Amino acid sequence: MKKFIGISSILAGAAICCGIFFGFKNSDERSFQIVKSLDVFNAVFKELDMFYVDTIDPKEVIEYGINAMLAKTDPYTEYYPEEDNTLKEMTTGKFGGIGSVIRYCTSRKLVAIIEPSEGNPAAEAGLRAGDLILEINGKDMSQGNRTPNEMTSYVSDNLRGEPGTLCVIKVDRPTSDSTYVPMEFKVTRGTIRTNPIPYYGMLNDSIGYIYISTFSMEGCSKEVKKAFMELKREGATSLVLDLRSNGGGLLNEAVEVVNFFVPKGKEIVTTKGKLKQAAYSYRTKNEPLDLEIPLAVLVDGNTASAAEILSGSLQDLDRAVIVGNRTYGKGLVQTLRNLPYNSTMKITTSKYYIPSGRCIQAIDYSKRNADGSIARTPDSLTHVFYTSAGREVRDGGGIRPDIEMVEEKVPNILFYLVNEDMVFDYATLYRIKHPQIAAIEEFELTDADYEEFKAMLKKRNFTYDRQSEAVLKNLKELAEFEGYMENASEEFAALEKKLRHNLDLELDRFAKQIKPLLKEEIVKRYYFERGAVQEALKDNPNLKKAIEVLQDTTLYNKVFEVAKK
Repeated sequence: MKKFIGISSILAGAAICCGIFFGFKNSDERSFQIVKSLDVFNAVFKELDMFYVDTIDPKEVIEYGINAMLAKTDPYTEYYPEEDNTLKEMTTGKFGGIGSVIRYCTSRKLVAIIEPSEGNPAAEAGLRAGDLILEINGKDMSQGNRTPNEMTSYVSDNLRGEPGTLCVIKVDRPTSDSTYVPMEFKVTRGTIRTNPIPYYGMLNDSIGYIYISTFSMEGCSKEVKKAFMELKREGATSLVLDLRSNGGGLLNEAVEVVNFFVPKGKEIVTTKGKLKQAAYSYRTKNEPLDLEIPLAVLVDGNTASAAEILSGSLQDLDRAVIVGNRTYGKGLVQTLRNLPYNSTMKITTSKYYIPSGRCIQAIDYSKRNADGSIARTPDSLTHVFYTSAGREVRDGGGIRPDIEMVEEKVPNILFYLVNEDMVFDYATLYRIKHPQIAAIEEFELTDADYEEFKAMLKKRNFTYDRQSEAVLKNLKELAEFEGYMENASEEFAALEKKLRHNLDLELDRFAKQIKPLLKEEIVKRYYFERGAVQEALKDNPNLKKAIEVLQDTTLYNKVFEVAKK
């Protein structure tokens, strides 16, 4: 009996212990899995480091693992090791360097200067777009075993440095006869700051225009304020804010710009996340600059994040007419978290909601398809919200403009002309042959210029893959496989003849789309980014519509009317 009681007590005690253990495990299963997984990861790395046949780079392998882990979240959650200065540049918009955009040149396997920024050391020293970088401070900048991306990063790292230090750059400069002349430039590095307002000016006697390219650094709103006040002094009684291709940046800078046009104390955006710390409300803190001036805001598919907050909140508050195409749809907010050894993590901590209460995030990264792909939220699953005046707006897919423009389809040939540097190279040759051009307002690309461009393409044996030919080839293979070719061979031959590559014909057919790109690239060589923006505004249908709305008070006010039900 005593033995039985003893065994029973032991079993009962074991059962109680198991109950406690499993109770703990069931209540904190996730914590257990985290500890277990980290332990396994640590063990795997140790075994790999000790027994793998070749020596592995621990930093490279661990970083790869970290990035693979973050790939399971969203594109905005990123890890930055100590030596990566990208994050600092993103948040401040400043870095030490020469002030020039660079890109890998496939034909020469060298990195080329694409655009020296106006007023910065590269432009002041005489470097030009098209110069191919051979050496920096005596270091060879040829490709070697590096990939194009590695090559571009390598050149970029060598161009950057402390402001005030000397950078000796040896380049190959193209000539009019397609040869290259080696040249050397001594450039004193400076503090390079991204210009958030590449261009602003008067469109006519009464309409001002401001192009805001980014909100990625502190002080953007001050630049917008400065431009706006100057335009008002010049007689602006209405205003176009151009946010096309503005990828966003600092939330508070966008809120500051909204504050210029809406009263103090207005809630512009709220953030909500998993933790209480992620919840925050951004309100206008200052007295506005102008509550009455009519506003039109231009947006497109590349308008994102903070730029969507600006356009979306002005729409929700019935303060501006939004013109263009539906915006990107980024309603996620990132926070910086410090990690050991001076590394940093940018992590998505919340979603933002604009005045109507809607979130404009277009993609739910937590819901992936079986193949790992992610789709935008379909319109059928979006929800209706209301502006201050009671107009219907929707969530889940970016900002839909009040006046939606038809998006012009880009011909396939255009992609190849740009991607293979044909547009860029022609602009380089044009700059060599023409030391000066007319003022931007007067500049035109002549028929002779376009014929010269076509001749350059022929000389270089330019070809491109046409989608129609690829589809026809696949259809022929399928027809042969299913046994239809014998009866359809004549039809296929006739279709092939009609689809035969005719470069002259296609360059003439798509001249309307190609010429503006050529003009922008050429103008940029003489008037930098501000010139390219001005050139792009010529005959722009979206801008024309914005001007039309601002000039017609009845049409402007009609946008804000609530639809009768």
